[in-house]
Amino acid sequence: MKTRISLAALITMMLLVTFSCQQEKKSTIDKKWWKEAIVYQIYPRSFSDSDGDGIGDLKGIISKLDYIKSLGVDVVWLNPIYSSPNDDNGYDISDYRAIMKDFGTMEDFDALLKGMHERGIKVVMDVVVNHSSDEHEWFKQSRSSRTNPYRDYYHWWNADKGKPNFRYSLFDINHDAWKYDSLTDAYYLHYFSRKQPDLNWENPKLRQEVYAMMKFWADKGVDGFRLDAFQFAAKDTTFPKFPDGFEKDFMKYYAVGPHLHDYLQEMNKEVFSKYDVMSVAEGAGNSFEDAHNMVDADRSELNMAYAFDGVDIAKPQGYSVNHFKEVFSRWDSAFADKGWLSIFLANHDQARMVSRFGNDQPAFRDLSSKMLSTFIMTMRGTPYYYFGDELGMTNAGFEKIEDYRDMPSLNEYRHQKDIGGDIPKLLEQLKFSCRDNGRTPFQWDTTMNAGFSTGKPWIQVNRNYRTINQAQQEKDPNSCLNYFRKLTALRKSHPELVYGKYALLDKANDKVYAYTREFDGQTVVVLLNFSFTEAETTIPNDLKNATLLLSNYGNTAIPQGKTVTLRPYEAMVLKL
Repeated sequence: MKTRISLAALITMMLLVTFSCQQEKKSTIDKKWWKEAIVYQIYPRSFSDSDGDGIGDLKGIISKLDYIKSLGVDVVWLNPIYSSPNDDNGYDISDYRAIMKDFGTMEDFDALLKGMHERGIKVVMDVVVNHSSDEHEWFKQSRSSRTNPYRDYYHWWNADKGKPNFRYSLFDINHDAWKYDSLTDAYYLHYFSRKQPDLNWENPKLRQEVYAMMKFWADKGVDGFRLDAFQFAAKDTTFPKFPDGFEKDFMKYYAVGPHLHDYLQEMNKEVFSKYDVMSVAEGAGNSFEDAHNMVDADRSELNMAYAFDGVDIAKPQGYSVNHFKEVFSRWDSAFADKGWLSIFLANHDQARMVSRFGNDQPAFRDLSSKMLSTFIMTMRGTPYYYFGDELGMTNAGFEKIEDYRDMPSLNEYRHQKDIGGDIPKLLEQLKFSCRDNGRTPFQWDTTMNAGFSTGKPWIQVNRNYRTINQAQQEKDPNSCLNYFRKLTALRKSHPELVYGKYALLDKANDKVYAYTREFDGQTVVVLLNFSFTEAETTIPNDLKNATLLLSNYGNTAIPQGKTVTLRPYEAMVLKL
């Protein structure tokens, strides 16, 4: 017996099949482990000291692996642990295949990697290859003679050609990136300190050395690479004159130089494509086009962009919440269909998150820290979270230049003294923004040196460690620490917080950041009050039937209707 199917029924069936396929595609489109991961950044020098020398080390990290696991993070990004004379706290590498003695041995690293992997945590290494240390064997050879085979591993300008055109140095005392070296009567280039000569990426031998080094670590089982300052690696080696005053906007001249994308594609072919590793470059160039080209999957370069527009917003005099919203919304819109972003408000190059973007006064520190953490964990992009922020650690409050250890800050102090600059003004700026604020030791407990070390720490412990520390927060279910754990669990259980479309709400509100995340028909509403006073927001969604997923206040009622009054620094995450 034949079954007749009407044309209408046939069309309906075809539409259902198409819709089903679209839904399946929608649910599985371009899912990657590194998109779903939560990255926890550890500054090894300041995390935990196992041997009492005052410097954090690998065994110290190993001793805290269960704590790291308890946070709900998936990836640990380690700042450089390679051999280094430590001019810039490890970002000046003298041997890329050895461990800094302060941190331990290669056996310690292998044990750390094994311990991480046993706990389901991946490890990302910092790769610093825009420059090396001047104590690296390559540079020692390079400066020994003009004909040495390693000469072209770096950028040299022979003095018989005259003085090279000015290049600005971020870390040099005089901000001059050319250093004269009498040994061969030539200048070498250093965008950072004099002890960090820039590597010459035009040299294919140098590039192959770098790729071999990266494969050495990938073969050990490392799960990813973060390329430090790599957007500066490509240079116009004719070193033409730049316009006067270019240093006020040096990124325009330094970032994404000739052949940078060629180098990234070659690195991808030689290294990334051979391993299941995550790759991210510090910086994202000068435009969305630059950023897209770095992370467009079709171009086979990097996985994700790490743009600084967001963290650059914070100023000592405060910042505009609307500007904050505009920057993060603009970056999201540029990557809505292609590419992937990192979301962060702090790292080793920044002062503490709560002191810059929140309110570190005792009445509001806890609430504003939780609110900022809610933002990071509910935006689209891979969240990067800096160690200690889960406790709401604050800026150090250093008063004297002798308290600081940060090389560029100390150099700038000397520079300002030399030119008769405003020293009190500089000290106020350092108190707010110096990198050392984010590098003080992790505050484990109330014992001597906050439980970080039995010896004198390399930099002072924050004086508030007796009231802000991990041991006390473990016992408090409402602590910043336990709130962070709730956030990581929330993100993992709601794919809309990973892959969902982002839409800004109540755009003109100068106190409240409100947005939705929508994926596969599921919608989450996030409401964040960035002020120390009550603030009202009106959104298109009626919330009376919503489910409260998380709040940083203990007694939060479901809002009734579309208008919500938020308490100071209140964060609410609701599901429609």
